[in-house]
Amino acid sequence: MARGSRNLGRSKGLIGEEKESSWISYTDLMSALLIIFALVIMVTMYDTQNAYEQQKKAMDEATEAIKQKEEAIAQNNKLIEDVIGVKSKIIEELMIAFKDSNLDLQIDKQTGAIRFSGGVFFDKNSSTVSAKGVDYLEDFIPKYIEILMSDQFRDEIAQIIVEGHTDSDGGYLYNLQLSQDRALAVAQQVFAPNFPKFKYQEELKTVITANGRSFSVPILDKNGEMDPDKSRRVEFKFRLKDEQLLEKLQGMMVDDGR
Repeated sequence: MARGSRNLGRSKGLIGEEKESSWISYTDLMSALLIIFALVIMVTMYDTQNAYEQQKKAMDEATEAIKQKEEAIAQNNKLIEDVIGVKSKIIEELMIAFKDSNLDLQIDKQTGAIRFSGGVFFDKNSSTVSAKGVDYLEDFIPKYIEILMSDQFRDEIAQIIVEGHTDSDGGYLYNLQLSQDRALAVAQQVFAPNFPKFKYQEELKTVITANGRSFSVPILDKNGEMDPDKSRRVEFKFRLKDEQLLEKLQGMMVDDGR
């Protein structure tokens, strides 16, 4: 009987140990699962935070790009207003100065370009300024330059351009040379020793340029055909410093939009 009691007690002890061992293993498993779960949550939170920060960064960059674009547009608009304002004032002054002039010229009310018909300065196929052309220049240049180089506008002027144009007789390259020679001849005449001195003559040297355009910018008749007589001409133009800056900014915006 005593031996049986001892065996029974040993059996109960083993069962208790097995139960305790099983409970410990289950606890370890649950602990491991909790740790894994916590790690998964931490990784998920990290990924979510990282994704949020990247998205916020992208949104901030997009917002900054839009802001810069808007600032560039505002700057462009301001420049356009300034250019239009200054150009309008110059054109108004030119219109007043040559309103009662006997010179055969036309003033473009949009650009301020002043156009002289072909027969005024040159004989056909010639690049020598005619006597009539010299008289025209002596009358026209002092008034024209006094307006553009005045204290009111001098700091706004980037270029004063003498531009030669031809008809299509003789081909493009022949007329390119002829138109360039004519534009240069006009500029040379203005600075010739026998040309009457005028106000801002020396200042003019810093901004004047002479360009030949061949027949690339013809004057058309009512049928849309080149008018040879009107196409043979000399034009005086001016460019503002803000115009050049505006063109540069617009070019940058076009490049950014590609």
